[in-house]
Amino acid sequence: MDRIFPHLSRRRLITSAAGLAAAGTLPMPAWAKGLPPKSASKGFGELSGEDIHLTIAEHHFATRGRHGHAIAVNGTIPGPLIRLREGQDVRLHVTNLLGEDSSIHWHGLLLPFQFDGVPGVSFPGIGPGRTFTYQFPIRQSGTYWWHSHSGLQEQEGLYGPLVIESAEPDPRYDREYVLLLSEFTPLHPHAIMRKLKAENHYFNRQMQTATEGDMPGAQRRMWGQMRMNPRDIADVSGATYTYLVNGHGPDDALEFAFNPGERVRLRIINGSAMTFFNVRIPGVPMVVIAADGQDVDPVEIDEFQIGTAETYDVIVTPPDGSHALVAEAMDRSGMGIASLTSQPGRVASPPALREVPTLTMVDMGMGEHALHGSGAMAHKMRDTSLLPGDVKVGPGLDMVSAMPADRMHFPGLGLDGVEHRVLRYTDLRAQRPNPHRVLDREMEIHLTGNMERYMWSFDGKKFAAVTDSPIRFGLGERVRVKLVNDTMMAHPIHLHGHFFELVNGADHMHQPLKHTLIVQPGSSATFDLTASEPGDWAFHCHLLYHMHAGMMQVVTVRPYADGTAA
Repeated sequence: MDRIFPHLSRRRLITSAAGLAAAGTLPMPAWAKGLPPKSASKGFGELSGEDIHLTIAEHHFATRGRHGHAIAVNGTIPGPLIRLREGQDVRLHVTNLLGEDSSIHWHGLLLPFQFDGVPGVSFPGIGPGRTFTYQFPIRQSGTYWWHSHSGLQEQEGLYGPLVIESAEPDPRYDREYVLLLSEFTPLHPHAIMRKLKAENHYFNRQMQTATEGDMPGAQRRMWGQMRMNPRDIADVSGATYTYLVNGHGPDDALEFAFNPGERVRLRIINGSAMTFFNVRIPGVPMVVIAADGQDVDPVEIDEFQIGTAETYDVIVTPPDGSHALVAEAMDRSGMGIASLTSQPGRVASPPALREVPTLTMVDMGMGEHALHGSGAMAHKMRDTSLLPGDVKVGPGLDMVSAMPADRMHFPGLGLDGVEHRVLRYTDLRAQRPNPHRVLDREMEIHLTGNMERYMWSFDGKKFAAVTDSPIRFGLGERVRVKLVNDTMMAHPIHLHGHFFELVNGADHMHQPLKHTLIVQPGSSATFDLTASEPGDWAFHCHLLYHMHAGMMQVVTVRPYADGTAA
């Protein structure tokens, strides 16, 4: 790996970071004594202040008739809501009582890279029975979250919400709630990974049959030739997932109280491992005021799709009564449910699950005006000559987007045909102007995979193969990055330690800031990045099993001696 500074290697930085940890001899944890794990509580408490203590431990979790192993923090799933204030300093003391290494990544926070919490990239991880202290100043405000970056622990319950209050009072709302959307499965995540590697359709119980629907025969034959299915929407589904709102399943009658006339701020976080949610409150408009913690000009909508790791803040003014707050999985295999109510004890009736959406030729990278059923198009989907020379062609790449159009205007699979108002990236406009910067260069990164073999990568190269060749940016460099999705699945791409500006049609001074970007199937999406945070940063798909299978890279930001770009 490249050096961050000429005299200081990553190994020495990791060692130095480890030296900042407060480590000592701890009481023997329950796992070492052979004791059964405790049951985790649903929901979360709140912690604030300059010194915050978090304990990671084995637990048991149950919801809607499903139960199994889990990892809780301070005994709850999700873990505690951490509430901080812009301008303060914080010390987060994290104790690991697991029988394996663990970590916490502070998703969306601007901080020194050695406290970002990614083992092997920015620090060594937290060993069993050890404590690590994260210490950094709070330089921002907004809605964020935290989660493990060790193995597949995030799927097991190691995540929680994080809210940073603005240094200035916010008069836009009267009360607020944090809604963290996630999933629970009784299967161990490594068992899920094995099943996906053996059969990528294992959890898909909604596959299209030979006679179902109105798809022309030529299209059916082409999908068959490609060994792909137009219902291949989610790798893991309601077949094993129970969808949660703040740790509560659909039968838990979770309520959020309000008084008629109040402006209620909902801080909505997608803390799932693998699920895109479509969020709506039937009959109640929502006004989007922030995306990924960053304020945007208000946009009134009726529904929005939230990808894994994204956050949206909305304000609602619901009329008297009880209203269903619905987070429907994109593949329509289930939903998370709560009630927004002015009448305590009155549970709102949720709507029925909607029809399962179906992928189209556009999702196969054939452009907005593709001729349906063409054998020539099926050939183009395998034509690797369309790829740049730095993309590795091999068994990890089974599809090429022949005409990857920009689809920032697309509201999300299944929402393009609804009659009500749906949020699109092109609706977002930064509330405060961004500093004007001239681009130094442009680059293109391809999102690649082989769905049959469950292999995922950037530019055809898995993470294990690229650790010695990171993506390099000069400190302060301004780069336009085009992401091209050569797969037929949407990917939420997350860059640690930075915000980037979506190139979404807004004027350059008001391009919205985000840390996670959904790249639609067979399409492209573009952002402008000012590489202002020195260090090594993870860059990956936030679908947990995609990242685990290889769709991850390291971004290195460092100054250049001659002031030029890489």
